Amino acid sequence: MSIIDAVVPGAAILFAVVAAVSPGRAARFAPIMVPLLVIGCLVQWVLENFYWQMVPIYVVIGGTAGLTLSRTSPNASKRRRISTRVGRGTLGLLALIAILPWGFQPVPSLPEPTGHYRVGSEIFRWVDQQRPETATAATGDHRNVVVQAWYPTEFESGRSWVYIDGLGRLPSSVSQVPGFIMSNYGSIDTHAFADVPISAARMRWPVVLFSPGYGAPRAFYTGLVTDLASRGFVVLAVDHPYESAVTELADGTIATPTGQFPGNDADGDRYMAEQLSVRAADLRFVVDQLDRSDTVGVLAGRLDTDHVAAIGHSFGGATAVAAAALDPRIKAAVNIDGTLYGDLPDRALQRPFLLLESDHSETGHSAQFLDRNRSLIQHLQVGGFRYEIAEANHFSFTDAPLFLAAPARFVLAQFIGGSRGPVDTQRAAVDIVDAFLQGPLGGSPADVPAAAAHHPNIRGGPVP
Repeated sequence: MSIIDAVVPGAAILFAVVAAVSPGRAARFAPIMVPLLVIGCLVQWVLENFYWQMVPIYVVIGGTAGLTLSRTSPNASKRRRISTRVGRGTLGLLALIAILPWGFQPVPSLPEPTGHYRVGSEIFRWVDQQRPETATAATGDHRNVVVQAWYPTEFESGRSWVYIDGLGRLPSSVSQVPGFIMSNYGSIDTHAFADVPISAARMRWPVVLFSPGYGAPRAFYTGLVTDLASRGFVVLAVDHPYESAVTELADGTIATPTGQFPGNDADGDRYMAEQLSVRAADLRFVVDQLDRSDTVGVLAGRLDTDHVAAIGHSFGGATAVAAAALDPRIKAAVNIDGTLYGDLPDRALQRPFLLLESDHSETGHSAQFLDRNRSLIQHLQVGGFRYEIAEANHFSFTDAPLFLAAPARFVLAQFIGGSRGPVDTQRAAVDIVDAFLQGPLGGSPADVPAAAAHHPNIRGGPVP
């Protein structure tokens, strides 16, 4: 939020309260304050953009101007005095209501990456000609897989990709976030640059596939994946069309969710297992593209395809495990707060495995989450780690809490947890994931417990 965004609404609301409580005093300053507020609104609009949060502010400024200009004298009629009192009460109520929209940040601020590298980005919209698209009825429709690469660079440019696909054509709801709230998300600074080469610090860079939570677009994890990329990984964040809330396909079509649990699958286990197979195939298709010079743009010839890992959050965590269990090219798997489905809990996973969990007391993990991850860990054929991050809830690994202003985040945390905050949660998660991946992805093995111990209130360690 810029200074203008804070000062103009704050001043308008404060002056409206003064006008409601003491209209005579406000009237003395109205000839100065009202023009200044109007000018402030115009400057905000010109320098930034139209924010829907400003509409109540416009109403409050107009109401304040009307009330101060129409002051009643002590000798006014009883009806006129009553009308003025009603107007004062209404203005005070409007001022309080005008505060509420500012619980949503017009342009959220994402945390800056903490690694040694700047971050570049490129988007690939691929079509898998070997797989029909089962989510649509169109004949000859093939599976689209959309990937945003985040990679180390030493360069900056004057251009970056917009935060989320389909901006300006968003559906009414994006993973339960009203679409209109995102109208200005094109101005979000992702701390990544388009049109820049990958870093020359090494010939080939290890690759990390990232799969989002169920229904969530890849955009909602920008803070986490850019931080990981700045540590020296090429992170390929994957959108899974027709399940993701919004995805722009290769032909420009905006795809929205089509799937739903069948009536005879009350707990959704069968549907989720089937969808997990689709997602795992998406990740394996992405690995297929890594050696092709015609598909990966500036990354061509610079990817270490012998060192690939898969990570994900929620359903994306299960996706990462499923892909690693099926594809020997994937050398490690990280599950961030994800419930497993199908036969995954009983798989003898032959890859290093990391389970990161939000606070059990705040998220309220299901019995399926606990039992199935415990079973997977018991079947591990190689080493693994399990950590629980205290005071983090399920959404703390995403950007979503940052869509709210700090006071709104504080209030929400009192009801659903997550008081650690998304920035601290993501920093802890990236530190642990970075340390865990060093060995499997060709670096010198790092001290994972030490990385976890660097942050307060993180419980866990090596398993089993």
